[in-house]
Amino acid sequence: MKNILDFKTLAEFLEYFKDEETCRAHFTAVRFGNGEYCPHCGHTHVNKFADGIRYRCGACKKDFRVQTGTVFGESKVPLRKWFIAVYLLSTTSKGISSVQLAKHVGVTQKTGWFMDHRIRKAMKQNGGQMFGAIEADETYVGGAVKNMHASKVDRTKVGTGGKGKAIIFGLKSRDGEYRASVVPAVNAEVLHKEIRENVATGSILYTDENRSYRGLADFKRTAVNHAARKYVIGAAHTNGIESFWALFKRGYHGIYHHMSEKHLQKYIDECAFRVNRKGQKINSVFADVVASVVTTDKLPYKELIA
Repeated sequence: MKNILDFKTLAEFLEYFKDEETCRAHFTAVRFGNGEYCPHCGHTHVNKFADGIRYRCGACKKDFRVQTGTVFGESKVPLRKWFIAVYLLSTTSKGISSVQLAKHVGVTQKTGWFMDHRIRKAMKQNGGQMFGAIEADETYVGGAVKNMHASKVDRTKVGTGGKGKAIIFGLKSRDGEYRASVVPAVNAEVLHKEIRENVATGSILYTDENRSYRGLADFKRTAVNHAARKYVIGAAHTNGIESFWALFKRGYHGIYHHMSEKHLQKYIDECAFRVNRKGQKINSVFADVVASVVTTDKLPYKELIA
């Protein structure tokens, strides 16, 4: 039998996770690696039912499964299908649509869409501050205002460079890490806040000529003037973060076709998660997602569609 650390292809992945029992054993080992506990109250005295699937807490007396309290929640979808979905979403360079996921996994499109978003919730970006040489840039995504229904137009954004589109701000460390988030505007107040939360004071900052980046006196900033067709000044450029925008937009236009503003951050997190693990082996990326699933709260369907 192959070890979890051995698989390099989808065929080997399916060979290892050949049945529900194997998948459950792996998920149990990840979740209860430091001992079994009740996800309802945290008590460590738990009893296992004869079916090997259900548990009962010795303190609060509530029943649970190994998925209870994780992003998988009380889903009736078999763990093996969840694992295949995790593999597909985390290893495809531009993502996978709910329609294609449903076909590959063997569920309805509605269930595939729900699975997609639950897995994306587990694809968290890093916290803390980056230090060193950092590129900063912003981009816009979404349909043109002229093609939108009147009820969909956000009048607070019309007239800006994005013409009513959603705004994404991104950072790229020259050490390799990417971060990106949806922001309400591209003014100095918003961009300075994002930079100060994610970049350590004293870092080198490379931006374009956007005036909103001015005033960051506690950073060593160099701006490249794209309007004057100057894209590189010595080590200063924003090509790294712009390559992230290009990859994200290929997924947007080629795979998903539409991303609502409500769920846009989840799609960004998904893309950043994959790009930040580009040099890792497939099995390592899969293990990272499963480990994050264990520590991520459930995402109820009602909350997803609210």
